[in-house]
Amino acid sequence: MGHRKQMKPLILLNFKTYPETAGKKALLLAKKLEKVKTKKYELVIAPSLPTLEEVAAGTSLTVFSQHTDLAGLGAFTGKISAQELKKIGVKGTLLNHSERKIPFSILKRIAADCKKNRLIVVICASSLEEAKQVARLKPDYLAYEPPELIGGNISVTKAKPEVISKAVELVRKMSPKTKVLCGAGVQSREDVLKALRLGTKGVLIGHAVPKARNQAKFLKELLK
Repeated sequence: MGHRKQMKPLILLNFKTYPETAGKKALLLAKKLEKVKTKKYELVIAPSLPTLEEVAAGTSLTVFSQHTDLAGLGAFTGKISAQELKKIGVKGTLLNHSERKIPFSILKRIAADCKKNRLIVVICASSLEEAKQVARLKPDYLAYEPPELIGGNISVTKAKPEVISKAVELVRKMSPKTKVLCGAGVQSREDVLKALRLGTKGVLIGHAVPKARNQAKFLKELLK
């Protein structure tokens, strides 16, 4: 996945810390998913932090971190540094997810540090007001996710399509190179196609894939 050059729509799968993706199951799932071939999309996974190195080393899929801290290589106990992520083969990071919010003044510095270390930066925003703030940081991707729909059965593309269009327009004006991803409740091929029709460049998916009965089959259907 080329830094800032990727043109295919992005499918970013957030493994969170589900029972189905915890510990050794992260690599097992990654190996199942890497067998799903697609020419239409760029597939990226974000495993839990303790499984990152094993998954990055053991799969051909592009791996992102679910979070990065403002920390270097040094006396930073319990922190996740961009430099270390880079050293273990991680290609990008998710920042400011609604389950891991970061104060804007800190987010600004983390994003800059990640860019300096050549990590692809995906920053989440849960409102148009926040999207406006985030766009000022010029991330590679801005993931728009209304928090009330995350983990639910109704996709944001069905519940709030007009908000997605507004987010796309707003980001295009403020940071033309930033691509918008759509998240929250995305769980079908129709949701993905509708997100793309609304002007996004991909989707951020959480529970739908890990919780599927046959995860590889489900992903294959999603990417048709």
